[in-house]
This record gives sequence, C-alpha cells and structure tokens, in this order.
Amino acid sequence: MDERIKNLCAPIPESLHEKVRQKQGESGKNLGEYMTWLITEFYKQEGVVMMKGDQRTVAFQVDAELFEKFKEFLKSKGIKQNAFFVDCILKALDEVAGAEAPQSEGV
Repeated sequence: MDERIKNLCAPIPESLHEKVRQKQGESGKNLGEYMTWLITEFYKQEGVVMMKGDQRTVAFQVDAELFEKFKEFLKSKGIKQNAFFVDCILKALDEVAGAEAPQSEGV
C-alpha cells in the first residue's frame, strides 16, 4: 500500500522560490516529486559528520584540462585522489624537515 500523501505549504522568499522552480524544471520531476527528493536528501544529511575528529578539508581549483589529465593519471595508476595529495604533502614536509635538519660534523 502506498504511503498517504499530505500537502505542505509555506511562504518562502521569491528569489528562493524562483531558484527551486528552476532546479525543479531542470530535474524533470514534477514539483511534488522534486520537493520530496529535496527534503529527503536534506534529512539524509542530518547527523552526517562532514569532518572527522581533527581532520580538515583542503580544496583548490585547477584548469579543466589539467583536472581531466589528473583524473586519467589517477585512474591509470589506481590511486585515490586523497591518497595522492596526502602523499605529496607528506613528501614535501619530509623534504623541508630534511633540509632544515642540522648537519652533524665528522660523521
């Protein structure tokens, strides 16, 4: 048996209404389907931890062509993007630490 359908009506700013209707049109869903999807997705995020403990996000933008080449490289090597960048960061920090380490005499 299908779940009973209830109507939900709430006044929202006109600019938000226009954005919702635009995105709804692009989705190919009718308004009821789109709002059900939108609200369901919102509640799926409830309680989802975006950052784990002491972890932080590093983000930057690159040229689209470079991005595609990078994705192809990762795929060909079977490397995850996160692992690639963590490795790069660790290598750079090791290089700096090695260069700054005092040179012992007579060894």
